[in-house]
Amino acid sequence: MPGPGSPKAVVWDFGNVIVRWNPRTLYRKIFSDPAECDRFLAHVCTLDWHTAHDRGVSFEENRAPLIARFPEHEAAIRAWGDRWWEMFSGAIPETEAAIEALHARGVPQYGLSNISHHTLDGTYAMSPAFGRLKDAVISGRDGMMKPDPAIYRFACQRFGHEPADLLFVDDSPANVEAAKAVGLDAHHFTDPAALRPALEARGLL
Repeated sequence: MPGPGSPKAVVWDFGNVIVRWNPRTLYRKIFSDPAECDRFLAHVCTLDWHTAHDRGVSFEENRAPLIARFPEHEAAIRAWGDRWWEMFSGAIPETEAAIEALHARGVPQYGLSNISHHTLDGTYAMSPAFGRLKDAVISGRDGMMKPDPAIYRFACQRFGHEPADLLFVDDSPANVEAAKAVGLDAHHFTDPAALRPALEARGLL
């Protein structure tokens, strides 16, 4: 079990930590030319544009101005919402196994994700691992987004832990660094095989 000064609970990001998400998983079906797909995702349905969904804006509301700007891409823009679930390619087995192992040891686990509340239930349905989380802070529901320091402080208060008690796992370097600045321990998730060793090194497994 965790020793003195070690984290006592784990906070999980969702996308590309518990489940794999990539717009190209969908759009490579829509655009046969990879270069055309790249241009669309770089200039039309960009990740900056998508951020509004994580703030809680609906697909319908967010896409209307974009369709007005790029009417020639209306079908592809609508696909972002209408075919949203085709951007996912399943859960990450190493993370699922780690969550189950932590649960078996009685380690409290939580979620902290930039995600639309409109898609939350469908995301939870992708893996039983989500059922092991005691609570979650959701950007689209709770009105804050990573890497704003406020969301980490809010999560600590919500979960009832001091920052140093929490290990935060996220695939974004900016989110990881922001968590560390607030006082959380953090693991930058880049290689699923490195997850369990990181948990073991902290005495969590």
